[in-house]
Amino acid sequence: MAQTTGTLLIAKGKDEISIIPRMANRHGLIAGATGTGKTVTLRVMAEQFSAIGVPVFMADVKGDLSGIAQPGGERPEPSARAKQLGMGELAFEGCPTVFWDVFGQQGHPIRATISEMGPLLLGRILDLNDIQSGVLTLIFKIADDNGLLLLDLKDLRAMTQFAGENAAQFKTEYGNISAASIGAIQRGLVALDQQGGDAFFGEPALDLSDLIQTGPGSKGVINILAADKLMQSPKLYATFLLWMLAELYESLPEVGDPDKPKLVFFFDEAHLLFTDAPKALEDKIEQVVRLIRSKGVGVYFVTQNPLDIPEAVLGQLGNRVQHALRAFTPRDQKAVRAAAETFRAAPGLDVAKAITELGVGEALVSVLDAKGSPTPVDRALIYPPHSRLTPLTPDERAGIVRGSVLFGHYEKAVDRESAYEKLKAKAEAKQAAEIPTAKQKGRTAEPQSDTAKIFGAMAQSAAHAIGSQIGRQIIRGVLGSILGGNKRR
Repeated sequence: MAQTTGTLLIAKGKDEISIIPRMANRHGLIAGATGTGKTVTLRVMAEQFSAIGVPVFMADVKGDLSGIAQPGGERPEPSARAKQLGMGELAFEGCPTVFWDVFGQQGHPIRATISEMGPLLLGRILDLNDIQSGVLTLIFKIADDNGLLLLDLKDLRAMTQFAGENAAQFKTEYGNISAASIGAIQRGLVALDQQGGDAFFGEPALDLSDLIQTGPGSKGVINILAADKLMQSPKLYATFLLWMLAELYESLPEVGDPDKPKLVFFFDEAHLLFTDAPKALEDKIEQVVRLIRSKGVGVYFVTQNPLDIPEAVLGQLGNRVQHALRAFTPRDQKAVRAAAETFRAAPGLDVAKAITELGVGEALVSVLDAKGSPTPVDRALIYPPHSRLTPLTPDERAGIVRGSVLFGHYEKAVDRESAYEKLKAKAEAKQAAEIPTAKQKGRTAEPQSDTAKIFGAMAQSAAHAIGSQIGRQIIRGVLGSILGGNKRR
């Protein structure tokens, strides 16, 4: 298809349907039942954003998006669709692509620190109740107050154990730390470790500027997160992507309404973000979605059912592609009605009826016009992708990873001194000091409080750390904050 200057062509109904680039950061929704064409729509939109120089981030939950790095032509469907739409010969081409993988197997390793993630998001990953989440927040506060960096899981396990062993000393200043809550947190950390959390939490942490790059021909780089394995832990998947959104919000400067987005973020399986989310977290998600557009980031939620998205968030999604929904149950029928009501009506189109009749690759589409108002909904065919539909082979993917300018930067984990090492060193020093004292007095040494031993020895260095670069690194942002501080610098 011919790229019209200043537009993002995605579908054709009565006329061509395009997203205006300066309206693309007003967010969007791709919805529809399984097998109706959501993934192809996501691919087409990603290609179009890349073509105008906008970087893209998306998670590959089914393992079938990697082919976007190579030209298509291996399957007949795109050419047949091009012919159906009167496009003529389809020009096949790939997009500049960077592959990421939390586990470091199918792309560059991608990590975050425990401190950056913060107690609110970690509490959700660990499936803690309100009381247990409160204790986790206290553990973070104790670490913050004493300059103890929480970088990886062993740091948080050590800090949790330390807080539990000294609960009586902490009670007056921080509140009650029950053994039951400490046990629940530790069990959750063990489970998270077994799910691969040891690979995700640590350093070097992801530098978000590495997601906002252009490639040959000034095309936007498409960042693909291998999420097929990560999806085995749905809460970890959803919370990880939410953390990325929050980090983008915290780190990017205000740009208002740019001519085109700095980055477009596709959130596949978006229902996982809101499933069982506490009200406080849901409110924070709404806040991030509402405000991140001013940072030049467009967020596009991909889900089966529009009812999966809270109404407060759904109301912020201006560019919408609705594939077919099935109306077999009362809930399905409610979803069809709800989806129909969100569109601006078009003369002669029964939206609710059309939603159940759409074919594969067909959708109801409404985008924002130049004034920011939704266009009347149109029944349209999604344009065909230009890239390869079949996934890359492992060797092809590995070649792209090795050829990336980022190769070597994230591949080797760094384990610098943090809470685990400091607590371990102080405990060993305490034990060594007690042994000769016991021998001299001919009796068992009376141990001092662990709190007094460790924190007394660390008081001066901790005070310095709080005012230093290391100290600033433990202050969290909009979704991780317990102090209301700004993002680390």
